[in-house]
Amino acid sequence: MTSVLSSTRFSVLDRSRVREGHGAPEALRDTVRLARDVEELGFHRFWVSEHHGVPGVAGSAPTVLAAAVAAATRTIRVGTGGVMLPNHRPLVVAEQFGVLESLFPGRVDMGLGRSVGFTDGVRRALGRDKDAADTDDFAAQLDELLGWFLGTSPTGVHARPPEGLSVPPFVLAMGEGASIAARAGLPMVIGDLRARERMLHGIERYRAEFRPSVWAAEPYVVVSGTVAVAATPQEAHCILLPEARAMAYSRTHGTFPPLAPAEEVERRTMTAKERGFYESGLTGHVFGTEEQVAHELESVIKETGAQEVLVTTSTYDRAALLDSYRRLARIAGLGGAS
Repeated sequence: MTSVLSSTRFSVLDRSRVREGHGAPEALRDTVRLARDVEELGFHRFWVSEHHGVPGVAGSAPTVLAAAVAAATRTIRVGTGGVMLPNHRPLVVAEQFGVLESLFPGRVDMGLGRSVGFTDGVRRALGRDKDAADTDDFAAQLDELLGWFLGTSPTGVHARPPEGLSVPPFVLAMGEGASIAARAGLPMVIGDLRARERMLHGIERYRAEFRPSVWAAEPYVVVSGTVAVAATPQEAHCILLPEARAMAYSRTHGTFPPLAPAEEVERRTMTAKERGFYESGLTGHVFGTEEQVAHELESVIKETGAQEVLVTTSTYDRAALLDSYRRLARIAGLGGAS
């Protein structure tokens, strides 16, 4: 452990990935169990995500799942990575987080993104189209949402219970998201670790344009991405295989499948195009032994100046995933690591 790692917060985002042979209900229960485990290891936050109509992802209602996670844990911060604001009315989102903060005071984070549905069919079901993720629209929705907490809505309506509560907001930054986060004076979550140049450009832009607000007096950067730690580089590499194959399949078939066991992934037939996406999906991640990962993470943190790392690893083998987080906790010097 180095001073750089020990002074950095480490957190977890779990996407409730469905595994072959295991249903969506089990994936959601896996998420809650993992939250308890990483709390014991000393991680700072545990976030859940929002996806609709995706066969390989069970987490479709992040505030509901966040409530289950918060109820099953005691001290770890709980939130969303994130609620996709274009899919919802800002008042409803404010009410949901107001309820969460009222039930679990001082532990709730409000991570917000601007993605819309994965397919045209999902977007139609949500009553949205691709233009719903427009930068200006998202900035206006974000301003309205925060207004419900501050009591500044021009409608004259008062949101109950969010008005007067303080729920830390974060913007999930992709492209223009860095400027939106900066102008709103909010902490920013940016990924992924594979696209370092793009990530660094977004961070530089965010810091240059940041305006202090009631939510944050200075820039706060969270970098996110896959981190896999194991006893050997080969074992760590195996952790990456199921997600890489699922991503490659989605790029070539238009649907995101459940995760397959790592030992089966390489045996499966892939087209040349799918194989290309698969091999590309295995590059750029932070993985290896504890010593290798510690060295790489220290470089990332120094390069980005990030205050926090949000780990987004998904894999089929839950025992390997938990072992990876246990080793990462040891690298970072977290209180529950042994």
